[in-house]
Amino acid sequence: MNVELTDERILILADRFSMEHAEGRAWTKRMDAFGTLAKMSGFLKQPRDEEFEIAYRERRLQPFWRIACSSVQVYQRKREYSINVAAEVQSVVLGGETRSVTGSKIQVSGEEHCREEHRKEVFFDGLTKEQKPALAEYLRHAAAEASPEMLAALAAEGTIVVPAEARASTLVRDVVAGAIGRIDADLVTEETVRLEAIELYYHPVYAFRFRWQNKEAVVEFDALSGEARAGGSTFEQYMGKLLEPQFLLDVSAETANLFIPGANLAKFAIVKGIELSKRG
Repeated sequence: MNVELTDERILILADRFSMEHAEGRAWTKRMDAFGTLAKMSGFLKQPRDEEFEIAYRERRLQPFWRIACSSVQVYQRKREYSINVAAEVQSVVLGGETRSVTGSKIQVSGEEHCREEHRKEVFFDGLTKEQKPALAEYLRHAAAEASPEMLAALAAEGTIVVPAEARASTLVRDVVAGAIGRIDADLVTEETVRLEAIELYYHPVYAFRFRWQNKEAVVEFDALSGEARAGGSTFEQYMGKLLEPQFLLDVSAETANLFIPGANLAKFAIVKGIELSKRG
């Protein structure tokens, strides 16, 4: 088996909206954030703007993974073909060989030369590890390649860089296994697996925690789509911290054991990773 690896990358998607714009949009959703309580109070008396305050605001970079893999399998196999003939036919001569007829059919042997190509591209939420095809929409926006050091610098400046809970080593195994088709072969002449993309994306999110009548609620604003929504959460616990995981791109030195249909148990190691700069 031939395994072709790509370089892992970290990319940051650029904000389309400012903090000020995000705060203005979030303000319009503040009543929704408090839900039934705010709506019931509204029947009695419309809450005044001065009754609300923004207790906390943040800009954070939230992770998701894009992993793309393709495979090519070329192989051969022997097959018997059943060919229908007219009822009156008693025998057929093919290539100088006489074939007897049974039940208005003749049997012909042949060798099939096959080629299969498969490709899979999957997007994973970096926190929940769930597959989310809708994340592909973010790729329509501009992105810049980054390094762990750049992310650490952004965190030091106040941007919350949320570490990915989903590790690439696990995700890559799943995607590669799904990109390889099951084959029935006598002889495999080519088997190539290409990891085309192992990309950790960070997309910008603004979050605002409102306070009203001694209660608090959060509104999030997607800095790419421009959508503001009540609910969500904040990640204050990450404020001012450098990223803790040893590797952001954990397509680590662990060996991925993949069952490749049509071959033996294949072992290949994906050995690249980017180590975070040490805390000063």
